[in-house]
Amino acid sequence: MDVKNKDILIIGMGRSGIAAAEVLLSLGARVSVYDGKTSGDMEPQLIKYFISRNAVCYFGEEPGYIASFDLAVVSPGVPLTNNLVKRILDQKIELIGEVELAFRLGKGKYAAITGTNGKTTTTVLTGEIFKQAGRPTEVVGNVGLAVVKKAVKATDDTWLITELSSFQLETTVDFHPQISAILNITPDHLDRHNTVDNYADAKALIYRNQNEKDFFVVNRDDAQCWKLAEKSSARVIPFSRTTELCLGAFIKDGSIVISDEEGIVHQVCRVSEIQIPGSHNLENALAAACIAFFAGIDATTVGKAITGFEGVAHRLEFVCEINGVRFINDSKGTNPDASIKALESIDAPMILIAGGYDKDSSYGDFIDAFGGKVKALILIGKTAGKIKQAAEDKGFRNIIMAKNMEECVKESFRVAQAGDTVLLSPACASWDMYSDFEQRGEHFKSCVLNIEK
Repeated sequence: MDVKNKDILIIGMGRSGIAAAEVLLSLGARVSVYDGKTSGDMEPQLIKYFISRNAVCYFGEEPGYIASFDLAVVSPGVPLTNNLVKRILDQKIELIGEVELAFRLGKGKYAAITGTNGKTTTTVLTGEIFKQAGRPTEVVGNVGLAVVKKAVKATDDTWLITELSSFQLETTVDFHPQISAILNITPDHLDRHNTVDNYADAKALIYRNQNEKDFFVVNRDDAQCWKLAEKSSARVIPFSRTTELCLGAFIKDGSIVISDEEGIVHQVCRVSEIQIPGSHNLENALAAACIAFFAGIDATTVGKAITGFEGVAHRLEFVCEINGVRFINDSKGTNPDASIKALESIDAPMILIAGGYDKDSSYGDFIDAFGGKVKALILIGKTAGKIKQAAEDKGFRNIIMAKNMEECVKESFRVAQAGDTVLLSPACASWDMYSDFEQRGEHFKSCVLNIEK
């Protein structure tokens, strides 16, 4: 796609919006940028950069005349119900997201990964396998690095291992991965998608442009995922933690194995050798193994990378141990199901820190997952009252309401005893108090490390 001298509007100055603007400016486009924040709330250096590149800035106010724009690129954090987005669509101006922009501007092969939980772990692990196999590889997308920044520098041989959210997939049009994967579907982002079916349909956009030459990796144990497989035109490659398969990755005699399209079974690694804890991480390893193997990487290399993988930051990340109390950062637990998996992976008595931005989730199952292991619940953020009520309805009453993360950590250490684990797994997004889950997790870690000072 040639963007030189084209008038392009970027809507939303999050990470992907800024990256899209930078790339488009470098390619000679005439760029306008919009964000709902006023200029006083924007990073001054960012404004200086845009002004120096002759970009037109609309901060805190929408552009009045929009008919001259050739294209609009919307950030995933901006809902499609946004007033400016609706105006763009009413004018019949094409609206795409940063992932679609990357696909049109760049080169490379895509392994695209989505699902409610486990996306980051699976994406990073898949990237490690590809790197160990000697493939030119970039790990991009919702994992933290905008796709467009790497796509424009990619060659035809580059693999872009891409984590995608439902928000990013909503604004794809021609995006065509060679391998796609859906890990699981549980209720999430219902404040935006309204129903689980709508949410699942957004996830399914990951394979809509695939054909019989491509692969679609899917969780056979997840009924909602498996239902989506019926509509895929790609070759469906299932993975299962509970069932032996004729094709795909599964567990046999305590090992991950893969059955190829000829029915030949390949040994990957022993389950006991995997360093990342929990049954959910076994599923993530199965998915990564499928993606890599059907991209042509041999099972031995796949197994070596999986057994050497120690996990990712903010997902069951060990912080430190103080006076016999272990602190675990699971800030990536941004919905109840993700936090349930974290609770299931820890056997020790726990002090649980939870709460944050409400995505219209329900918390009954989350409280049920305490299973007698949670000694105290410390709550923070906008959902604190909602989770407290859900806990009390289930008969759990050892609850502490905190004002900020410093107080959460201080109170957790006060009530914990040697042998306990303090777990930050919020079951909520971070947007009420932090810019993202990474910032929340880093703040938690700094608060923990300050205990000993």
